[in-house]
Amino acid sequence: MATEEKKSMHGWADQDHVPGIKSELLELNMGPQHPATHGVLRLLLQTDGEVVYKVTPVLGYLHRCAEKIAEGVNYKQFVVYTDRFDYLSPMTCNHAYVTAVENLADMEVPERAEHLRIVTAELSRIASHLIALATFGLDMGAWTPLLYCFREREVILDLLERISGGRMLYNYMVPGGVRYDLPKDNWEADVLDFITMLEDKKLPDYNNLLSYNKIFAERLGDVAVITPETAFAYGCTGPVLRGSGVKFDTRKDDPYSLYHKFDWDVPVGKGEMGTVGDCWDRYMVRVREIEQSCRLIRQAIEQLPDGPYLSHELHKPLRVPAGAAYSRVESSKGEIGHYLISDGGATAFRNKVRSPSFCNLQVLEAAGAGLMVSDLVALVGSLDIVLGEIDR
Repeated sequence: MATEEKKSMHGWADQDHVPGIKSELLELNMGPQHPATHGVLRLLLQTDGEVVYKVTPVLGYLHRCAEKIAEGVNYKQFVVYTDRFDYLSPMTCNHAYVTAVENLADMEVPERAEHLRIVTAELSRIASHLIALATFGLDMGAWTPLLYCFREREVILDLLERISGGRMLYNYMVPGGVRYDLPKDNWEADVLDFITMLEDKKLPDYNNLLSYNKIFAERLGDVAVITPETAFAYGCTGPVLRGSGVKFDTRKDDPYSLYHKFDWDVPVGKGEMGTVGDCWDRYMVRVREIEQSCRLIRQAIEQLPDGPYLSHELHKPLRVPAGAAYSRVESSKGEIGHYLISDGGATAFRNKVRSPSFCNLQVLEAAGAGLMVSDLVALVGSLDIVLGEIDR
């Protein structure tokens, strides 16, 4: 086949990547069945030897028409579908949706319910970040942290099961509050014991074993640097944006619930092991966010007020006035938002979801070009995407 025919069929031409040596780009499929893509994600790579020339994400393998389903079920029934967006941090997905419904319906949420939402959302965030640490270490060849992180995550799943009835998909937050009050078995004391153990013993173990391990740190420092300008251009949020040194967190900068009443900090990347915005910075932001989540949980429990936990009868139909509202919260992956349109009926006229993983994934195009194939695995792991939220 002539070279001109190859250009037209494959969209690439011969390239002089090494002076004096003319080579053709190789098209390589990474996924959709690949352990390093963290789900059913296909990456179409164009490589010159071991160097990545272009990365193109191919999506849709997990599409379930969730936004269209929202138009056919009532506002309370749709909560269960939000669990399936980011199934590693479902409480934050619940939170984003019910907040949008409450804004549209002008509903009051009891203060006790807001405290319980923060406690469960932050526990869910910690569980998600533990998965991120474990799988990222595994991507880089470290097996032991996986066992450690899953051990602590199991405790969180047990705690969330006791308050919600589910271990993975909770359907706990509902418009107007939460589905259940605290269980009468010293649940809050067990949560405080757990976060104290996590702060005092487990997080130092993770840092000694993985974070400051010489091989791990040198493997990730200066790799796949995402500058603040690039992060903004691609709409990155969450640990990906904060890993680039940008101190932006929806809980601080556009406060919702009662986050503004508590004392906590926003960790950012500092380039400690290389350059600000490298893979190590994005990893370390998540470790430090676990510490801040522990601070938030402790304050929310210690200041937990008495009173009702639900302002609207659970089984009573909810009709929302005609109008539109957008609500965003800070999930473990970044800013997740719902744009709801109501025509005054029992179901949403339109529900558009803003997915943080979808936006964060787009930066692969800029950050992945020029990397070695092995470093692309590190980049994908540092983004901590979840495909249920991307495809929906």
